[in-house]
Amino acid sequence: MARSRKPVNPASENALDRMKFEVASELGIAEHVRSNGWATMTSADCGRVGGQMVRKMIEQYESTLS
Repeated sequence: MARSRKPVNPASENALDRMKFEVASELGIAEHVRSNGWATMTSADCGRVGGQMVRKMIEQYESTLS
């Protein structure tokens, strides 16, 4: 069965995009993304952005548990 690309919560898509650009700016690649788009980024750079996003989401979740 094919996976749906539709987000469960459509409002979360905007928040994730903002977080993605925030992380890209922290890594120093935001200007390249703005001028050329995500499609021109290397898979390594995209992986770094995704990894940092996951770390931040885990930290945010763990801070709500305390």
